[in-house]
Amino acid sequence: MSLPFYFSLFFIFSFSFILPLPSLAANETVPCPLNITVLRVVGGGVRPSFDSGTQCHYILQALHLLQADYLRRSNLFVPPLNASESCWTSFQSFINEFDPSIDIRSSCGLKTEWISQGCMNITTKQKFEATVPSAAIQAVQANCNQSLENNAPCALCTTKLSNLLSYLTGPTVGNVTDCRAYTTIYAASLSDQYGVTDPGNAKCFFGLNFSSSSSSSKRRTIVIVVSVFCFVALLVFAGVWTYLRLKRRNEFAGEKGVGTSELGLGLGSGLDSMNQSTTLIRFSFDEIKKATRNFSRDNMIGSGGYGNVYKGMLPDGSPVAFKRFKNCSVAGDASFTHEVEVIASVRHVNLVTLRGYCTATTNLEGHQRIIVTDLMENGSLYDHLFGSSKKNLTWPIRQKIALGTARGLAYLHYGAQPSIIHRDIKASNILLDHKFEAKVADFGLAKFNPEGMTHMSTRVAGTMGYVAPEYALYGQLTERSDVFSYGVVLLELLSGKKALQTNDDGQPSALTDLAWSLVRNGSALDVVEDGIPEPGPPEVLEKYVLIAVLCSHPQLYARPTMDQVVKMLETDESVPSLMERPIPFIAGRIDIEKSALSNSGQLCSPTGYQAYTLQGRRRSISKEEEEEEGSSVADTVTTE
Repeated sequence: MSLPFYFSLFFIFSFSFILPLPSLAANETVPCPLNITVLRVVGGGVRPSFDSGTQCHYILQALHLLQADYLRRSNLFVPPLNASESCWTSFQSFINEFDPSIDIRSSCGLKTEWISQGCMNITTKQKFEATVPSAAIQAVQANCNQSLENNAPCALCTTKLSNLLSYLTGPTVGNVTDCRAYTTIYAASLSDQYGVTDPGNAKCFFGLNFSSSSSSSKRRTIVIVVSVFCFVALLVFAGVWTYLRLKRRNEFAGEKGVGTSELGLGLGSGLDSMNQSTTLIRFSFDEIKKATRNFSRDNMIGSGGYGNVYKGMLPDGSPVAFKRFKNCSVAGDASFTHEVEVIASVRHVNLVTLRGYCTATTNLEGHQRIIVTDLMENGSLYDHLFGSSKKNLTWPIRQKIALGTARGLAYLHYGAQPSIIHRDIKASNILLDHKFEAKVADFGLAKFNPEGMTHMSTRVAGTMGYVAPEYALYGQLTERSDVFSYGVVLLELLSGKKALQTNDDGQPSALTDLAWSLVRNGSALDVVEDGIPEPGPPEVLEKYVLIAVLCSHPQLYARPTMDQVVKMLETDESVPSLMERPIPFIAGRIDIEKSALSNSGQLCSPTGYQAYTLQGRRRSISKEEEEEEGSSVADTVTTE
């Protein structure tokens, strides 16, 4: 054999050993390219302040800050896939330095590979700039490449960033770095002088509020000490006043020999201890009978499965509402204690205020449980939209109700400690005061969200048409379950139609499916009710429709949080692109058969994704007549 032949055999033999090496290298875990120490440098080593209800949000924002530094150094948005495990490990070690109880991936519902996946498969700075028009990029560079510590330059920069989202309409892979995050990561990476380590930029881009000033720390300490002192003094005063009032009332009841006994043991002790830390008043049953004229039918202003609601007047002349539960027994004492505890624990302008309660057992009326709240002169939103005295609300009033309801829910989710999930947001639970200020009411089904929990598994309770699909199907309860219900209420407010209707064929029809089909066909304004007095600009009406459809999206992570909803309603921030939906909750047989024949498993475009953005889709306020509204029923799914 010739010498070249042996060389050929040697080459083939050697190549067979070399071939597997790239595959092994591709699967090998490599060190994380993210510089975790940046987080220690930002703000002089002072960690950002946040509460437990929003810890996952702030953890992701801190990760986006690291990605901005990585983009500045490498021109890459996300680390390679084979570095995802090492990046999570490094980031977890940093988080554990100040809170060892947090497991980022399990607590926040994140997958390992998501850290290496992003918006529209854009991985490099060059590809991002090629996707967005150069004029928009130049506007961002001109307005964001500076110190953003003050509100004015920050607001101008974020406005320019929101314009970029209209060009990033493709799908987001994973749930860590979406297209919205890409814009802030890009902007934060622009400058070496005012980069990611600047506290003002960290606050503007990522909402990470650092405080490196010792004088600010001292002022904050003084404010905290004074506030605590005043609060303790107020508690002492309230406790003494309540004690004297209850003592006087019990002595009066003993002298008169009234046949009324207070509930004891579990319920009584729980409410009595609550009295010591709140301004709740424990009314006697006789006081309430006198205020409601012995529960006169003329004083009845509402009723439901729980019982009746009466209006009345307290001795000081203030009008109040009395919610009287029917068919009371000792078995229901726990749920009553829960509702009183929930309402008493929160105070907000868009939440119904609890004035007091009554627990008593009489010889004639039996076991009694009553709560006393402020009277809402304009009733409920349901009364105005669907009640016998239906009124055509003006657009400014509808806008005010939508924003007030969103603020109330956002406070429950992020302002209350621990956070509270309402579970029964619907039009009849949105009450309106004399100025049509919305007040979220009826916390009977509310759940406290334990610290560090991203969701709870619980028995399903709520109202048909308003319950989020993941909650109805799997019992998975999160704050975004309330977001879904809010989206349905917002659609009712905009369209004047009920959440559930019946079509001409007698089949049930969901308002969320109707609104989605209109938006998908570019007819978002057709969702809005005809003849609204003082209608707003078409672009504003369309924005509200898009927010409602986004909130009522059947997929959990496609919905925004309530604080994001408030921001979109209050500012000019654009609405994110709408992800395609799976098959509607209430779909006709023909629709399901079409879906099956398409092998897609869902009613959507062949690509499986269709984005809808506000820009470029302006329609006239005039519309054709909406289909005749059928009857609908809102029943309780289940109750605990």
